[in-house]
Amino acid sequence: MVNLGVIGLGTMGANLARNAARNGATVAVYNRTTETMSAFISAHGGEESFVACKTLKELVAALKPPRAILLMVKAGEAVDAMIADLLPLLAKNDILIDAGNSHYRDTERRQRELEKKGIRFIGMGVSGGEEGALKGPSMMPGGDRSAYDVLEPLLTNMAADDGAQGKCVAYIGPGGSGHFVKMVHNGIEYGIMQLIAESYDLLKNAGMTNAQLADAFASWNSNGEQRSFLLEITAQIFRTKDPETGKDLLDVIRDRAGQKGTGKWTTEAAMNYGFCIPTINAAVDARILSGCAGCREGWKGVPAELSNDSAPADWTEHVRHALSLSTITAYMQGLTLLGYASEAEKWDLQLGEIARIWRGGCIIRSALLPILQDAYGKNPEKGTTAIRKRFAAEAQRQWRSAVAHGVGRGVPLPAMLASLAFYDGMRRERLPQNLIQAQRDFFGAHGVGRTDREGTFHYSWNG
Repeated sequence: MVNLGVIGLGTMGANLARNAARNGATVAVYNRTTETMSAFISAHGGEESFVACKTLKELVAALKPPRAILLMVKAGEAVDAMIADLLPLLAKNDILIDAGNSHYRDTERRQRELEKKGIRFIGMGVSGGEEGALKGPSMMPGGDRSAYDVLEPLLTNMAADDGAQGKCVAYIGPGGSGHFVKMVHNGIEYGIMQLIAESYDLLKNAGMTNAQLADAFASWNSNGEQRSFLLEITAQIFRTKDPETGKDLLDVIRDRAGQKGTGKWTTEAAMNYGFCIPTINAAVDARILSGCAGCREGWKGVPAELSNDSAPADWTEHVRHALSLSTITAYMQGLTLLGYASEAEKWDLQLGEIARIWRGGCIIRSALLPILQDAYGKNPEKGTTAIRKRFAAEAQRQWRSAVAHGVGRGVPLPAMLASLAFYDGMRRERLPQNLIQAQRDFFGAHGVGRTDREGTFHYSWNG
């Protein structure tokens, strides 16, 4: 089994190191602050085979050529600085693995620069949080194929099971494709988390207690069609008490959601590649609005003319269907964006395989992914048919009812509304953008296409 060096012993780095060691690697560990490395060895040194290194020179010397070193440091300048420090110590064919959330364009730049020096580079997305890193994450490595071939046995052992006798790791493609796929994974994650939050808001607004919400979400998660990691943890969150006050912990948490940039990068990439991801965009906007304390302050308590209609008797079912169908659109948007990027970058991404390696370990793992694996992989007719069955008449009716009632009651539903608009836009045979193109031709002579003949035509619109 390949020896491995791990640089960066924060929660994720430490757990990946322990995972690799448990799966047969001798792992040399280093952290910029020696105290962190010493604490790691003190806590875990007896578990497996670790080599404590106080300097990068010691780390490189502890590894057999070709060396494989995994970087788990903060994305951005810190990665470049670490690579610069390591380069004088490395030899031709050594392998560097950036397992952080780096921007895919940075990954491509680093790979080009390192290739000139004979160093092989892998940009690897890792999803699963601290527990996944330790017990089995989903891993999305891209970059130098020969480097992946060296690492594959270890990564396969480290990865989560996919539930179908496979492991949640696969070579993604060249360049920055691994980090791009992880970025879009995070964009989908943003979308689903926002949809769950809006579902919570709809049910809370209708008078449900946290205990009732916990039961509802746990029930949804026990439904084989809707089961997911995010629903599972949401039910647990509703039941958790604040150790200081004894109140429900959720109720004393500020309504401000943080973000580290991958959601924003996904929206930027969608604009660049020319595909719409409105659910994900709405989720990013919602996080931004939640953190805009100053802009919200002056509007708090401003009255609104709200509907007095009471929620339907089966309101929980309405919200369940709204969440389920909206979630499908979030996955569809992300996977289709991957297809657009793959074509533009000539990555040859295997979308069905990507859906497969998301089936275990990662944050967006869910019962939907086997269906999406078919739809975007080798059984598109089977998968697409299964997806369309989810949008049956009654489920759609309840989706639309949930959104309409929520809007009438003043509940902000940016992602759910965006999901429904996306679905309606995709299913319509004709959209109203013919009017927009006519307007563009009116004031800018941009020309229009016609339904009855080929070509571009300009008209005088003055009657």
